[in-house]
Amino acid sequence: MPARALPHAPSTSPAAPEHLATLPAHLAHWAHHTPGRRAFTFADHPSSGLRGSLRTLTWHRLDIRTRAVAARLAETVAPGERVALLCPQGTDYVIGFLAALRAGIVAVPLFTPDLPGHADRLAGVLADARPAAVLTTSGAAGTVRAFLDAHGLPLRLIVTDLVPDDQAGAPLPPAPDTQATAYLQYTSGSTRFPAGVEISHANVVANARQALTAYGADTRPVTMVGWLPLYHDMGLVLSVAAPLVRGLLSVLMDPVAFLRRPARWLHLLSDHPGAFTAAPNFAYDYCAAVVTDEDKAGLRLDRVAVLANGSEPVRPETADRFHAAFAGQGLPDTVHCPSYGLAEATVFVSAHRPGQPLRRYVLDREALAAGKALPVAPDDPGAVLLASCGEPVGQSVRIVDPGSAILLPAGEVGEIWVQGPNIGRGYAGREQQTRKTFHARLGRLPGHWLRTGDLGTILDGQLVVTGRLKGLIIVDGRNHYPQDVEATVQAAHQAIRPDRLAAFAVRAGQAPGDGPVAGATIAVEHAVVVAEHGRDLPPQDRDPKEVAAAVRAAVSARHGLRLADVLLVPPGAVARTSSGKVSRTLTRSRYLDGFYDSVERGTE
Repeated sequence: MPARALPHAPSTSPAAPEHLATLPAHLAHWAHHTPGRRAFTFADHPSSGLRGSLRTLTWHRLDIRTRAVAARLAETVAPGERVALLCPQGTDYVIGFLAALRAGIVAVPLFTPDLPGHADRLAGVLADARPAAVLTTSGAAGTVRAFLDAHGLPLRLIVTDLVPDDQAGAPLPPAPDTQATAYLQYTSGSTRFPAGVEISHANVVANARQALTAYGADTRPVTMVGWLPLYHDMGLVLSVAAPLVRGLLSVLMDPVAFLRRPARWLHLLSDHPGAFTAAPNFAYDYCAAVVTDEDKAGLRLDRVAVLANGSEPVRPETADRFHAAFAGQGLPDTVHCPSYGLAEATVFVSAHRPGQPLRRYVLDREALAAGKALPVAPDDPGAVLLASCGEPVGQSVRIVDPGSAILLPAGEVGEIWVQGPNIGRGYAGREQQTRKTFHARLGRLPGHWLRTGDLGTILDGQLVVTGRLKGLIIVDGRNHYPQDVEATVQAAHQAIRPDRLAAFAVRAGQAPGDGPVAGATIAVEHAVVVAEHGRDLPPQDRDPKEVAAAVRAAVSARHGLRLADVLLVPPGAVARTSSGKVSRTLTRSRYLDGFYDSVERGTE
């Protein structure tokens, strides 16, 4: 019978000494000082029920398993070489990751080949990373081996759960240098082909401490609860690195288990007082939309400490809908924390502090597109509602004109530049891209700056993220943020599936089937929308011409933008990254490659 987690007080371990500069050093510290305390719990959901079966590792047990796998790795992989993690979500993933770091081997956190729709990406990343071996589990080994053979990748397989405990006593290489690369964090691919960011041991420890401080988890006891995939930057830092640094319990679940029944996540939050969790916008909206009154029975959300929202730009309406849906279960209205970060900064940059109401800014859409953050009345037809992502911790953030590299004053929109000890070493094997992105100079200010490619402004000392620099749709000399257009589109007709659409620009005269133009500068752009229709809708409720007419009218009225093409496609046809975000870049490439040519168009 599945076990029910009993509510318990979260960890109150004292902070680890500041001189511990790697994750393996923190693991050794907690294994020595708190060996019997719970470190990681995985909630497995093999059936359709709300409750999962719980498997837990103590700090002592985690240390033994990590040292054993590290010793096995050291027998076949040299320090500084790379090992890819193709493990399912769970404690074996944590063990494999930490074992690589302890052996001085560069970890490459990835996923098993059965993740739907991402086989080509996995093959591409493996070809780019060139690992010397692959870490997996006995349950996934057959699938992984078949995938490697099919793609001509003759890599050695090391099965973590088959390594005996007695290998923990074998000698290990010296502890790695703190400035050496600990792992390659591949970017999600939402705006470009994934690139591997070199994250050092010092980077990840610094970023874990920054995040803990920002969310108030450096001094008060919390339990980390998460379903974000561990190959994703936010999942890895908040569910693995941060609890290791602070000595906290981390409760994991599989992303698929969340997607199949999102109330499972909420019940884990309920079962662990002082829960700290993180998810993108869609997860909060998804829960508000589909969790039933029956699933809410017994939920206690009054003890939730932090709900980090790491999707930029964060929508205040999402927090409002989530709170309205679960206020009856005691959810406080001061725990939602809009956050900003990116893989190049390890993950965390800034966040709204828990315990305070959201800071909202109602801005003029036209002025925002022109580079000015001007407040307007909430009922203004041109109003855009944005949430503050708070202030950075242990980092410097500046808003810079992306063309001239000149510092901009508060209230002006520009590129977000970041500097701090968490900034990665660069893109593996991409020196030119590294210099451009990681080595920017800002006037007379010392040191290098990271160019994030994101747009934002500073208002009242708070960072407000407005969009992606490369994602802007520029038509007739006017800038349009794709997320604003997408919000209008999905509200225009009930057939459109929420958060499963992409707005992007194509070069004038570039038709579907032409393919992307390498290196082309788009002087004149046309706007296109590709949107999925809802599941199980009968054909009469998703007529392409009717939907396209409603979308065109809404976008024209609200944005003054003419859409050159509107496509209503089946569920799953809009491309997504491995972390679940819609990939406008890949959807645009599919459009230009003729992937959607068979779809009936809602022509004007």
